[in-house]
Amino acid sequence: MTQKRRRPVWLTRNLFAISWVSLLQDAASEMLYPIMPIFLNTVLGAPAAVIGAIEGAAEGAMSITKLGSAWMNRWLPRKLMVFLGYAGASLGKLIIALSSIWQFVMVGRVVDRLGKGMRSAARDAILVQGVDKAHRGRVIGFHRTADTTGAVIGPILALMLLAAFDGNIREVLWIAVIPAVLSTIAVLFIKDQDPATKRLVKLAKAEITQENTQALAPKVKRVIWVLSFFALANFPDALLMLHLSQEGWAVTEVVGAYLIFNIAYASLNFPFGLLADKWKPQYVYALGLLCFAIAYAGLGLTNDRILAVALIVIYGGFSAANDVVGKSWVSKLAGDHQQLTVQSKLQGLGGFGILIAGIWAGLAWNLGGGFGVVPMLISGTFGLIAAAIIWRLKL
Repeated sequence: MTQKRRRPVWLTRNLFAISWVSLLQDAASEMLYPIMPIFLNTVLGAPAAVIGAIEGAAEGAMSITKLGSAWMNRWLPRKLMVFLGYAGASLGKLIIALSSIWQFVMVGRVVDRLGKGMRSAARDAILVQGVDKAHRGRVIGFHRTADTTGAVIGPILALMLLAAFDGNIREVLWIAVIPAVLSTIAVLFIKDQDPATKRLVKLAKAEITQENTQALAPKVKRVIWVLSFFALANFPDALLMLHLSQEGWAVTEVVGAYLIFNIAYASLNFPFGLLADKWKPQYVYALGLLCFAIAYAGLGLTNDRILAVALIVIYGGFSAANDVVGKSWVSKLAGDHQQLTVQSKLQGLGGFGILIAGIWAGLAWNLGGGFGVVPMLISGTFGLIAAAIIWRLKL
């Protein structure tokens, strides 16, 4: 009689539930994201500076709610924060679908990102709760793989819908609302503590009272500030999509390139999570920054589409490292009762960095011949320097 194979202890019910929620929401988001800058620029007449400002405002709104999420947890249970966050994202997508001027798109993006800011740290705290620190890299890697699988499905659906509706972008915007709403409903299947781990009941109560009363260790603060500082060069991906569009890529080609990026991103999430569990996180993160530097500088210098696609694949390596390694790094350095705090600070401060990056990159977009070449070269150089610093820094 063969014995039933047990699943790994880190592969929890909550991990599955949260992964499905993220997959659905990301499918909705990534149906919109690669066509959003084109919709704003060609349909609503918004210039690059406005697109950068919209993404900057959205990131700023998200950062404020992320930084405040530990405070909100004093009154709101984590699961309710997650539910309201996904509901807000769904509402934001509906506002975008209804938009006839770029100002309404900005409102929709801000509402969407406010929702993300409210849910993200609370969701990530639930995700690692009761999981051994030695396994947190692979847990976050598994979740990010599911999330970015949705990011692969989204552009595929967008391409199919653009073909079906003769390139009508607005039809895609409307249909994207459906998986967003399904994602919100799926939150109901998340449990605030894993029933297999009884001690989590006490931890959940302790988190509300201790989350904001115990100071983070200096090492945790140092890592958060270093990673957040780099975000000043990491301007929103919407501007990269605009760059490809201005280089003469058709809407379907831009969406296809974004699909390839998300396939690379999804494929590399779990491997980067494993590396973060086995090696020093700063070395893995520095490797991701090297990918960033090569991708940004290369895209700014080349007009060759095959090379551009290869660089987009490399950029997927940075996104995996930035997301998975950054989150698991601070998670391992903090106590169980501080998970919501460290995630809210890391993601909130990083979001502020992206806000600033979106503003300066948008304003500098037309320098040196335009098409964002100058901002991409500046960011690529900054990324290379940051990789060398983080590799050698004692963190």
